[in-house]
Amino acid sequence: MTSLRKIAFGYFVVVGIAASLNYLPIPGIIDDDGKAFGIFALDLFDDLLHVASALWALAAALISHRASKTFLIWFGAAYFFDGLLGLATGSGFLDFGIFIYGFYEYPSFLIKLAANIPHLALGGFAVFSAWAFDRG
Repeated sequence: MTSLRKIAFGYFVVVGIAASLNYLPIPGIIDDDGKAFGIFALDLFDDLLHVASALWALAAALISHRASKTFLIWFGAAYFFDGLLGLATGSGFLDFGIFIYGFYEYPSFLIKLAANIPHLALGGFAVFSAWAFDRG
């Protein structure tokens, strides 16, 4: 199994965990207001997006190196730009937040940054991996 296939499988695990955050009985994950880590709320649409992304990652990892590279590039670009839009406007596009809620103002820039770091980090590492670990 190539490095990119292993990384794509890792994305299956990580994004699958993100999809299950609302349903795992782990103290401190979801607060009384329904916010993950006290920062952002994950709704059913977010969960479905994460499940679809996780299944895409699994399929890519199982299919081939090339499928894994394609997944990492497209998934990475989409999630990274979603995080950038979230930093700029407070809402992303993957969950249609920018269209449904428009601009959203967080209490502070640090909270806005914390809310968008998961997509920035996942997306950035995916694109970087597709380039850096493409050894076949």
